[in-house]
Amino acid sequence: MATIDSLLKEKRRFSPSTEFAQKARISGEAAASKLRALAAKSPEKFWDSAAKDLLWAKPWKKTLVWKPPFAQWFVGGKLNLSANCLDRHLDGPRRNKAAILWEGEPGDRRTLTYQELHYEVCRFANALKSLGVEKGDRVAIYLPQVPEAAVAMLACARIGATHSVVFGGFSSDALRDRILDAQAKVVVTADGGYRKGAVVPLKENVDKAVVQTPCVKKVVVLKRAGCKVDWNDGRDVWWADLVHGRSAVCPAEPLDSEHPLFILYTSGTTGKPKGVVHSTGGYLTQVAWTTKHVFDLREEDTYWCTADVGWVTGHSYVVFGPLANGATTVMYEGAPLYPHPDRFWAIVERLRVSIFYTAPTAIRTFVRFGDEWPKKHDLSSLRLLGTVGEPINPEAWLWYQKVIGGGKCPIVDTWWQTETGAIMISPLPGATQTKPGSATFPLPGIVAEVVDKAGEPVPAEQGGYLVIRKPWPSMLRGIYGDPERFKQQYFSQVAGGTYFTGDGSRIDKDGYLWVLGRIDDVINVAGHRLSTMEVESALVSHPVVAEAAVVGRPDEMKGQGITAFVTLEAKQAPSDRIKDELRAHVVKAIGAIARPDEIRFTDSLPKTRSGKIMRRLLREVAAGQGVKGDTTTLEDFSILAKLQSTDEE
Repeated sequence: MATIDSLLKEKRRFSPSTEFAQKARISGEAAASKLRALAAKSPEKFWDSAAKDLLWAKPWKKTLVWKPPFAQWFVGGKLNLSANCLDRHLDGPRRNKAAILWEGEPGDRRTLTYQELHYEVCRFANALKSLGVEKGDRVAIYLPQVPEAAVAMLACARIGATHSVVFGGFSSDALRDRILDAQAKVVVTADGGYRKGAVVPLKENVDKAVVQTPCVKKVVVLKRAGCKVDWNDGRDVWWADLVHGRSAVCPAEPLDSEHPLFILYTSGTTGKPKGVVHSTGGYLTQVAWTTKHVFDLREEDTYWCTADVGWVTGHSYVVFGPLANGATTVMYEGAPLYPHPDRFWAIVERLRVSIFYTAPTAIRTFVRFGDEWPKKHDLSSLRLLGTVGEPINPEAWLWYQKVIGGGKCPIVDTWWQTETGAIMISPLPGATQTKPGSATFPLPGIVAEVVDKAGEPVPAEQGGYLVIRKPWPSMLRGIYGDPERFKQQYFSQVAGGTYFTGDGSRIDKDGYLWVLGRIDDVINVAGHRLSTMEVESALVSHPVVAEAAVVGRPDEMKGQGITAFVTLEAKQAPSDRIKDELRAHVVKAIGAIARPDEIRFTDSLPKTRSGKIMRRLLREVAAGQGVKGDTTTLEDFSILAKLQSTDEE
């Protein structure tokens, strides 16, 4: 029945400005409360109304069929996601509106209007058909962050093929495993892509992978980097040659609402990746609604979510959500610090970005490099900021609000997962008073609770397990080919058959929800179960700390001790004096129980290319063990090697 000791408290509050609130889609707390009450009374009716904003080829007969843990939404309805993202915008002025504003890492740029994007998608959809791709087939997409990634995704959706985007930073082994699990018929890739000034050898990785994937019949290769590649004449075909002369007329296939739109692989504790399956109608309904209301999206906005399309954030909030709403979405191919730490801010200034959505770890990296980089640029076009990927510590939230948002932009701190498909917990920017570090409240139509292992709600301020009580439209429909694993992992961990998120959380006395990080990251110190996120937040609140990762290590006396890996501000030199200061700072902020046993300074932390800190690897380093786990998603292996060599010294 163990819960989590939550010790860090945050009292600062920020309200949306009167000007922002007056113009917002959901204006003021009274309007938000009314919407939540209506949705709570009848979630099905609420989502029914949201679904009617989409273009349906055939209306649904029943909003929800729920046979735990399996849900079906908008049963009997037919639609096509590609038609919702493209065709329905072509009859009016949006046809000539920019759909995608793209910038490559070397500085090359492209703009695709809705009409142009529709043209490219239809041609590539016909090209896929010419390769024998049919409704229900799987297509693996292994591309850089280029417009063709969105084209390929939308083309698959247009003809009813289920796409599986594999992140371009994954190794050939990781690609192979995902192709085999999905039994992909075609792989869409590029010769290479740019990252930190170097070329990532995508085609080379595909060549290694497909030697062991007999299901793959064709490999489509986009010429992006111009690098030399090996060629298999019977299997490989250049993108340009394949689409040359193809018709730009390709009617969108009406698909059942429950038709599998995509499979996205997320790391599993067993080492075998989990293929999370998402549907078409329910998924698009929630993604479109949240894009419009969480980001307060307007016709004139230039919207930029910095995620890669290889992650669920890229699916939902770079491609499908913005395009379903007829928005202008920005795509950037490369690294945020290349060639200088102001690359993001230069793009914001040049494109006059008004909505900016990024990860807390990116924000902490920008903090480390100092205010001078963003201050070189005019960021006055920004009117809304967002965060995604993991809990944001209050000090990074405040820096983001002040330095990037100029003190005027509401911040939507969003909680959701690959499995949830769309945002679940978030402020409504024109209505919600925010607290730095809190995702605030579940969105209308979402029933989230914090419970103990028995499934019973825990008291206010007590940490527990975050669960979702009722089905929601964009929820995963299963793990591809493994329904038992789906049941076991998500619907049997907490009593009552409810969906278990895997995250710890607490609800404060005002009803605000605070996500404490993964349950796997909780440290048991002398009988106290402490959230690593809270200790990290305390460390980062010290003025010399840019970023911190906290893990447990074996301790004979306490069960587990606390090891903190700390990155200092760029101009700070590590010292024993700073270690002592940091220990005292944590004790003051949280209490003596959270005092780090060991503090290790590091220039960088091991992260995935999506920016998540790989605490699992840090736990192995802290315990003095060799790193044994899967490292295929690690962006920079040299960081891990340096930490291990320091450990051995």
